[in-house]
Amino acid sequence: MEFKSIHKYARMSPRKIRYVIDLIRGRSVSEAFEILRVTNKRAAYMVNKVLNSALANADENAEVNVESLKIKIARVDEGPTRKWHRPRSRGMWNQILKRTSHITIILSN
Repeated sequence: MEFKSIHKYARMSPRKIRYVIDLIRGRSVSEAFEILRVTNKRAAYMVNKVLNSALANADENAEVNVESLKIKIARVDEGPTRKWHRPRSRGMWNQILKRTSHITIILSN
């Protein structure tokens, strides 16, 4: 049985979150929590929240042994990008890209 959790429109670029997701992909849930606890990245907090949500879905929806769950799929997709402009000299402007991400974690036995 699979248990899914998604965090949409996370205000961080997908590239930064993928560094953290790559650390926990394919591991057991308890091992993933331990890795996220010692990882010194802002994205670790977001991934930890999504993992907690998926674990709560597993605990609530079925009679499953929580210790036996593993991370089957952990991925980060690119969300919409907000585009801002910053005025520069001589009437020009630079574009500022505020990137967002969709974090998906699927747990399985």
